Amino acid sequence: MKTQYLDREHLLSVKNSYFNILALFLGQSKIDSRFLRCLLKWGFQLHLNPEDLTKANIDLTHLQFTDPGDKVAKLEAIYHLVFMIYLDEVVEDVELEVATIYAEQLGFRASVVSDLFKSIATATYDDKNERNVRQEVLDFLKLYEI
Repeated sequence: MKTQYLDREHLLSVKNSYFNILALFLGQSKIDSRFLRCLLKWGFQLHLNPEDLTKANIDLTHLQFTDPGDKVAKLEAIYHLVFMIYLDEVVEDVELEVATIYAEQLGFRASVVSDLFKSIATATYDDKNERNVRQEVLDFLKLYEI
């Protein structure tokens, strides 16, 4: 994953979203091995280390999924996940499945994942040097009337 394209704040937000996705799947009594491989791959791509867990105040033994809150925060969490998938330039079916499960857990239709992908993929052609994730999410909410 090309994490150098993310500013420090965006990378931290992506990592926190990752921890919440990880908590969602680890909280299940059974986890499909392909989902686990996908989650591990993302952790490696994010270059996670014990310091990241400490900074995020996370203890893996007590990791629990938390609802991000309002609709904007929820969509922003999905945005982070989709952006993370997009960054390595390889989109696998299992990644889309994980993203869809997460989106549905947060109360969105499965189609929001593909809509966000389109939005993120075309943003590189919009002549924007800096990404304002919050504004992109707000614009997305208005455009799709979610």
